[in-house]
Amino acid sequence: MAPSPVPDRLRLPLAFDAARLQEELARLPAETWVPHFNTRYYEGDWSGVPLRSVGGMEGRLYPDPTARQSYEDTPLLARCPAFREALAAFQCPIGSARLLKLAARAHIREHTDYNLGFEDGEVRLHIPIVTHPDVAFVLAGQRVDLRPGECWYLNFNLPHRVDNFGDTDRVHLVLDCVVDDWLREVFARAMAPDGEGGVRVA
Repeated sequence: MAPSPVPDRLRLPLAFDAARLQEELARLPAETWVPHFNTRYYEGDWSGVPLRSVGGMEGRLYPDPTARQSYEDTPLLARCPAFREALAAFQCPIGSARLLKLAARAHIREHTDYNLGFEDGEVRLHIPIVTHPDVAFVLAGQRVDLRPGECWYLNFNLPHRVDNFGDTDRVHLVLDCVVDDWLREVFARAMAPDGEGGVRVA
């Protein structure tokens, strides 16, 4: 029997201690945040902190698909035990790992990314750390309800945008993961009729 196709949004059966991640997030110095490189894609403040980057370089936010160097932990990650534990929950190869902050009243314009669907062999997973109901994450024209401590797969090959209409910044931990046997099993559990995952939308 052929496997069921993976939906364009899927909550994975992984849970994280949002309060602990928030505490560690609050301790990060302001100068660790780097403006996002896709300046045409947003209005307001969109910035990030690399935790794993090409060559392990601090401040290198761009996940360069053409880089010859491998992805490595940044020195900052060594000082962040909660973020290290979150990454350690993934028993699959992790490329880029970043904190991405969309400031209050900021907007990411609708755009598409490339080769980030399950069928491409690499997925971008989001773990919300700080968010609120005034953040609208819209994928393929449909809003997705992402809550702190959850882990979500979204097919970013499809058009998507984010609007922060509130007065509080939104911060996600964002991981680019290679689809291996472990991750396929996680997706299978999420899609099972009695699984812990879901495709909840607002």
